[in-house]
Amino acid sequence: MPPPADIVKVAIEWPGANAQLIEMDQKRPLSSIIREVCDGWSLSGSEQFALRYADGPQLYITEQSRGDIKNGTILRLAISPARAARQLLERIQSHGIDARLEALKELAKLSADPTFAAEFLNMEGIGTLARLVESGTHFGEMLAFTLTAFLELMDHGIVSWDLISLSFIKQIAGYVNQPMVDVSILQRSLAILESMVLNSHSLYHRVAQEITVGQLIGHLQVSNQEIQTYAIALINALFLKAPEDRRQEMASTLAQKHLRSIILNHVIRGNRPIKAEMAHQLYVLQVLTFNLLEERMMTKMDPNDQAQRDIIFELRRIAFDGESDPTGTEKRKAMYTKDYKMLGFTNHVNPAMDFTQTPPGMLALDNMLYLARVHQDTYIRIVLENSSREDKHECPFGRCAIQLTRMLCEILQVGELPNEGCNDYHPMFFTHDRAWEEFFCVCIQLLNKTWKEMRATAEDFNKVMQVVREQITRALAMKPSSIDQLKNKLRGLSYSEILRLRQSERMSQDDFQSPPIIELRERIQPEILELIKQQRLNRLCEGSCFRKLGNRRRQEKFWFCRLSLNHKVLHYGDLDESPQGEVPFELLSDKIPVSDIKSVLTGKDCPHMKEKSALKQNKEVLELAFSVLYDPDETLNFVAPNKYEYCIWTDGLCALLGREMGSDLTRSDLDTLISMEMKLRLLDLENITIPEAPPPVPKEPSSYNFTYNYS
Repeated sequence: MPPPADIVKVAIEWPGANAQLIEMDQKRPLSSIIREVCDGWSLSGSEQFALRYADGPQLYITEQSRGDIKNGTILRLAISPARAARQLLERIQSHGIDARLEALKELAKLSADPTFAAEFLNMEGIGTLARLVESGTHFGEMLAFTLTAFLELMDHGIVSWDLISLSFIKQIAGYVNQPMVDVSILQRSLAILESMVLNSHSLYHRVAQEITVGQLIGHLQVSNQEIQTYAIALINALFLKAPEDRRQEMASTLAQKHLRSIILNHVIRGNRPIKAEMAHQLYVLQVLTFNLLEERMMTKMDPNDQAQRDIIFELRRIAFDGESDPTGTEKRKAMYTKDYKMLGFTNHVNPAMDFTQTPPGMLALDNMLYLARVHQDTYIRIVLENSSREDKHECPFGRCAIQLTRMLCEILQVGELPNEGCNDYHPMFFTHDRAWEEFFCVCIQLLNKTWKEMRATAEDFNKVMQVVREQITRALAMKPSSIDQLKNKLRGLSYSEILRLRQSERMSQDDFQSPPIIELRERIQPEILELIKQQRLNRLCEGSCFRKLGNRRRQEKFWFCRLSLNHKVLHYGDLDESPQGEVPFELLSDKIPVSDIKSVLTGKDCPHMKEKSALKQNKEVLELAFSVLYDPDETLNFVAPNKYEYCIWTDGLCALLGREMGSDLTRSDLDTLISMEMKLRLLDLENITIPEAPPPVPKEPSSYNFTYNYS
């Protein structure tokens, strides 16, 4: 007979004594259980003790968290959080250097525990740590542990960052500005400043006054990628929180300090592989840089603004420089109308009206002017080449440039906030000071080339734009390292190649539609589905690493989850760092019986997505979130590192529960594997009877005269 659901069997340790094996009744008050355990070792004052996990982060167990205790868990009797906080606070303020160092070291470890943190903060411990830093008398390890504890405690969100004093900010900024400082101190100082900027509007201004971009750029030229990552993270935070009128000014400063080339040479082209957190920070910087274009993208052209109209006149002048203007007003107007038509504007009389739609607004005109001034030969060639074609085959430069600008804004998500957990940065955008404009110039030439290859007419405009979008997105997916490499990738993605790729991809989805082939697909599908199911379950047995999200600052905290080899238990637990390979079951302290799992939730239905703030609840995270609901009413929440892992895990969990695997990956794998199997079987046909004359149209699929070898 199975034990009651409210009873969990655990082992409890105490230094110097034999462990107690008890059956913990989850309905009993925790204080009553602790008293009983203390009596077993003849310890008085049970109210001064608490239970902690013996493994992993060794968190304190509270009435709220006790539901996470599983059968077989090893616990440890320890002094209570309040008592531990009081003792550490006293030892931190002691005169003995060694005692203070050990206390700060222990505090740095305990501060990650929310229960302990609440007690320590209630005793105004954060003020004590701040004063230790402000005194300027701590160095080396002692200072590093102090800053670590401070950061961990503030990260719980219990105390407002607005309470931080100016002298503390100056001291932390001083560590960042010092030419020679211990790496661990510098790393924590950068992280503290980043958290200040992100969590307090008033502290942003104070930090911005103490830290200059030039000082941060210096930290990018070191060999330590962790320091580089925190430096870029602080630059991003300052960029993100800066008032709109300051962002352009800050961007100009970054350009003058050669931030782009320093990142390119010391980070992207460095001798070390780019870690996930660095890739994320580069992505954030890329997004924030492109978001500077949003103002122009959302600015309509004023047809009455002479300065703006002069830009259009310049486009005409550069394209048709050799032609002198006629003297008569009417003749000049007629000539301008003709020229604007040749330039490909929709409104030939007043082309300014073409730029009144947002997006792309004035950004499209900026791109066209850059092309005309910087790549003048290319611009003139495109315009004159199209003006000499038949009317029906001309590629309207103006209309194309406007729609292309809008498309590029959509592809690069100009104006959108960075997605949490996204690492999709493009190295080529760090290779040129005018990367956006150069990207446009390459793409407008691609559009003109594709138009010719498709022998398109005005009616085909949208079709051409769809092909060009596909060419660009496929090329970007290859992560070209430079603008020149992008050009090479695009040369290989001609219109004929796009058609070939489309046909090849369609073959994997709907190879043949004749009834006997459909019948063959139906026979093959169950065994292919079983094959996919086994692959998913095998991947769950190997396990995956997930990063913990939700901290106010980004930090590498991981946990690992894997399915037992008999498919009966999910094992999971926290890790100090991202693992290299498989994690043994022994290191995963928590587990969930598969029989207890009730359902799998995805996206916005997940509890941890409902708890997120509006800023963090972005599309990227929602698409990677899933939760396991298990008895009695508990959840295990996931955010997959990428779409592939999301599909693997949601499919595998559905397979465990005997439910349909419905991810895009499964549908794709199913189509691909079925197509491959069909091709193999069709190549191995034993007999194909080909009638001499066309057979009559059959009434039933079974009357088709094909014989297959299904072996």
